[in-house]
Amino acid sequence: MQTLREAILEAKAGGYAIGHFNFSDSNQLHAIALAAKETGLAVIAGLSEGEREYFPISHARALIDVYNKNGVQMYLNADHTYSVEKVQKAIDAGVDSVVVDGAKLPFDENVALVKACVAYARASGRDVVMEGELGYIGQSSKLLESLPEGVTEANLTTAEDSVKLVTGAGLDCFAPAVGNIHGMLVNAPEPKLHPERVKEIADATGLPLVLHGASGNTEADIVACIKAGIAVVHINTELRVLYRDSLRKSLQGDETTPYKFLTPAVEAMQAYLAGKMKVFAGK
Repeated sequence: MQTLREAILEAKAGGYAIGHFNFSDSNQLHAIALAAKETGLAVIAGLSEGEREYFPISHARALIDVYNKNGVQMYLNADHTYSVEKVQKAIDAGVDSVVVDGAKLPFDENVALVKACVAYARASGRDVVMEGELGYIGQSSKLLESLPEGVTEANLTTAEDSVKLVTGAGLDCFAPAVGNIHGMLVNAPEPKLHPERVKEIADATGLPLVLHGASGNTEADIVACIKAGIAVVHINTELRVLYRDSLRKSLQGDETTPYKFLTPAVEAMQAYLAGKMKVFAGK
């Protein structure tokens, strides 16, 4: 199986994107694996700091290794990690990639954080893909009543600042703020994405770019950003909502057998995930 680095670079060169989906339990992870097997496409499964407190990286690594042995091209990402110590723990636990999130820090502190994390990854002897962020898009993958404070068009990431962070920290992938937000707005349309800014940043940095917070955005907006240079697309909130709603429906009856009321939710997630993966891959 190719490495995650190879898969991402192949996506960048081919003008398509790999889907990244967060999970909190083995049912979500199983749905991600089933969708990858169904489509024959690579997929990245992500654990944020909060998610991996509930579902340890070591458990996820063991399960993903089993899926890999059965022909599923799945990779494990330590999503949104805010300290050098937690980045080190994630790398030692066997992740394929890490998102070092210093987006809320002053610029120089962001560079210093990412640089220290990249240095540890390079010294680990493992091929860990290191990603940094610049530009605030919020932090909570949940339903929102309004835009997170600080998320504005005026605060979109610039190509100039992107180059400074990328070159200063030695990154492999880069996640800018281009109109995207974490979470989903419940009573308002999602902000419009800015593929023209994606292209400026992609051209300036030369790196594969990552679109975080794509829950709720239109397929047209996401596809436009992929064509402009996005190589990985993150979705979490949409999948969480679908899982919750599917379970609510399954639990309305008197069924007490877990695999019987969980299976419809897994199947619903699989269908959703496969559809998203195909869109991102241009299928």
